[in-house]
Amino acid sequence: MDMYFTQVCLCTTLLVAVLTWAIFHVSNRSKKTTKLVDTAVQERRDGGPDVIIVGAGVGGSALAYALAKDGRRVHVIERDMREPVRMMGEFMQPGGRLMLAKLGLQDCLEEIDAQKATGLALYKDEKKAVMPFPIEDNNFPYEPTGRSFHNGRFVQRLRQKASSLPNVKLEEGTVKSLVEESGVIKGVTYKNSSGEETTLFAPLTVVCDGCFSNLRRSLNDNEAEVMSYQVGYISKNCQLEEPGYLHLVMAKPSFTMMYQISSTDVRCSLEIFPGKIPSIANGEMTNFLINTMAPQVPQKLRKIFLKGIDEGAQIKVMPLKRMSATLSNKKGVIVLGDAFNMRHPAIASGMMVLLSDILILRRLLQPLEYLGDINKVSEVIKSFYVIRKPMAATVNTLGNAFSQVLIASADKAKEAMRQSCYDYLSSGGYGSSGLMALLGGMNPRPLSLIYHLFVVTLSATGQLLYPFPSPLRIWHSLRLFAFSLKMLVPHLKAEGVGQMFSPASAAAYRKSYMSATAL
Repeated sequence: MDMYFTQVCLCTTLLVAVLTWAIFHVSNRSKKTTKLVDTAVQERRDGGPDVIIVGAGVGGSALAYALAKDGRRVHVIERDMREPVRMMGEFMQPGGRLMLAKLGLQDCLEEIDAQKATGLALYKDEKKAVMPFPIEDNNFPYEPTGRSFHNGRFVQRLRQKASSLPNVKLEEGTVKSLVEESGVIKGVTYKNSSGEETTLFAPLTVVCDGCFSNLRRSLNDNEAEVMSYQVGYISKNCQLEEPGYLHLVMAKPSFTMMYQISSTDVRCSLEIFPGKIPSIANGEMTNFLINTMAPQVPQKLRKIFLKGIDEGAQIKVMPLKRMSATLSNKKGVIVLGDAFNMRHPAIASGMMVLLSDILILRRLLQPLEYLGDINKVSEVIKSFYVIRKPMAATVNTLGNAFSQVLIASADKAKEAMRQSCYDYLSSGGYGSSGLMALLGGMNPRPLSLIYHLFVVTLSATGQLLYPFPSPLRIWHSLRLFAFSLKMLVPHLKAEGVGQMFSPASAAAYRKSYMSATAL
């Protein structure tokens, strides 16, 4: 009996201890949660931000300006406020300029020696074709020209424009992590320029910190795929014979591109593939550029191509990544820019897609007086993801498909597609102007993309079957058709065919696109 009584006492004591620990743990966690919420509420009372933006590049600065013009208090945290030195984001298509104007930021292209771009000059096998952006497109309500410039100068102008608003705070600091509570992002923890670690709270956090984003991994599981590498440098104190064109050489193994980024500077770049990257340090890259690539560059461009190399210009290599957009299952946060979605830069459309995304997001957020309603903001983010599809997915698919066409190959089917693309663009008329409108973001419609790809494929098939359809030529034609599907279908699948071709999504995008007026 005594033993039984002792066991009951021990069990009771143990149970009381466990319950006491549990109550203390829950109470302590509750205090932490309450403290977190109280701190966030106190920051709001003290004039804390409505939105935190991580990154003050093109996207972060443009979004800060747009949201601040709508009355939001915006706090932007940027790792390095010095002028960026990049070889990406140097060409803005006509569609991108239209988006910039609708955001009220068109003057940021002024005073940076930006160059007017009127079209594309395409070279293949010592032949040249010039394709201007179509000026007769009645559906495009803006001057049909692009701009090329030093990316850093443009970014600095955007930062100046955003910080000129009293409700925008631009701060240099390194964001270490996102503050999360029960699946909701409450803010960020960052180190300021003095080295002090600080926690900042806001109802909405926007991650816009570029293609090397570390925060992306804590929000979704999509991985960026490295397709190839871009090699680039600047030839200084020179000007192209036709500075108004982006010069694209269909070389081997892939394309070489040259364009004016200021009145005296020319960007020279080319694509190379993994496993075949010459070393910059030991001079292999210089030899590769001089001996392999320069002979393929047309004579009138070659002197400028070699000038930068001869003068010891800094040669840079950047990975070219592809990543489909996916939504995070966390609330209170949205990812934008290259941290959200990447495509091959062959058609220089990254900034255009980003600015389009900002226009859509701003319009969807405008009716919300308070961004602290997590459920309403989550619905806005879901709508944003769907509405952006017709435009973004079309441009993404076009960029990735066009980059594959540019790759030189000994395969007859692939080379026929490459030749057909050149012939189609150089032919003039509706086909050429239609595809240039698509490339320039002046008519980013999925059906237009399908139509042009179909015509190019049909033309390539005709070349393979000419002058009569022998069994071997029919076999190459079938392989060509398979190559065309391989270029298109995986990208359409990754982008979401249903949302991309949905009439409701297209109508919603047009509403966002057409209703947006300059701020």
